Amino acid sequence: MDQILLQLKNVRQAYGEQVVIHDISLILRKGQIGCLLGPSGCGKTTALRCIAGFERISAGKILLNGACVSNANFCMPPEQRRIGMVFQDYALFPHLNVADNIGFGLHRLTKAEREWRVDELLRIVHLTGLSKQYPHQLSGGQQQRVALARALAPRPALMLLDEPFSNLDVSLRQQLSMEVRNILKDQGITAILVTHDQAEAFAIADEIGVMFQGEIQQWDTAFNLYHRPINRFVADFIGQGVFLPGKIIDDQHVEIELGILKNVVSQQWESGYDKNAKDCVVDVLLRPDDIVYDDSSLMRATVVYKAFLGAEILYTLCLNSGAKVLSLIPSHHNHMIGQEIGIRLEIDHIVAFKQAL
Repeated sequence: MDQILLQLKNVRQAYGEQVVIHDISLILRKGQIGCLLGPSGCGKTTALRCIAGFERISAGKILLNGACVSNANFCMPPEQRRIGMVFQDYALFPHLNVADNIGFGLHRLTKAEREWRVDELLRIVHLTGLSKQYPHQLSGGQQQRVALARALAPRPALMLLDEPFSNLDVSLRQQLSMEVRNILKDQGITAILVTHDQAEAFAIADEIGVMFQGEIQQWDTAFNLYHRPINRFVADFIGQGVFLPGKIIDDQHVEIELGILKNVVSQQWESGYDKNAKDCVVDVLLRPDDIVYDDSSLMRATVVYKAFLGAEILYTLCLNSGAKVLSLIPSHHNHMIGQEIGIRLEIDHIVAFKQAL
């Protein structure tokens, strides 16, 4: 079995009466990249600071390599945890050049060992030749690479990344996300990322914890968060989609306006109602990739809005009842607002929730 490197057991953190995180539990195995994803104020950065040792916890345990580093009565100092951290604002020393920033935490090494390690890291983060430059002479992406190299330098057991790409433009963020994942994987580094950006989380993390109001709603792969959300908040927060009312026929079928859906993977029925209760009314989640353009289909919908995304167009379609659904369609099918088009369903499994009041 893979070694568990980080474990949180029912961790709680509060400032007086204000509880910030509630009974958070998670496991991160050696070499895995995890992510805490959620809206502002959900407690994700506080959780990261607790793992780092910057915040004390009021209940529960945090374990690194099986050893307790935090509980209600004890908090191991951050410098003793062998944790590297990359901050949102990079936190580089402006008076030090790139090489000295990277080597700042290597004072226990000899000069030769420090120079060798710095050169190795410059190569790893693709900054060879820039060792004498100062932070103000670098682009945002280059500064981020320096911050990553500095955090990697002491060979930490765990790397923490706090909104590391939020100051970068979208295209650079996407590029660096992939680069950082590759670097962490190549170096065998276990890491946990905090972000509000789903694309960033999906690009980097092996497992993602969606947080809301101080709790992890679901800790899972990106695929399962999107296709098998455990509750309505996760379904709303991850990706795009709409809910259509449906009526349960039996534990394998549900009827919506667009037809009868067959639940291919029966265990994906969601909790909150009796799936065997015939005629029970539920809300069925439909993603844009569940609605496929098909000009030969007798099922029709009217285009009411369109958003050009390059290779695809995200269409908002109005059904006969007036309900609206989303559909991703290749952009060479450039339909006009008000045009009626043919659609069909391609749904592998049903995700349904108790109907909202």
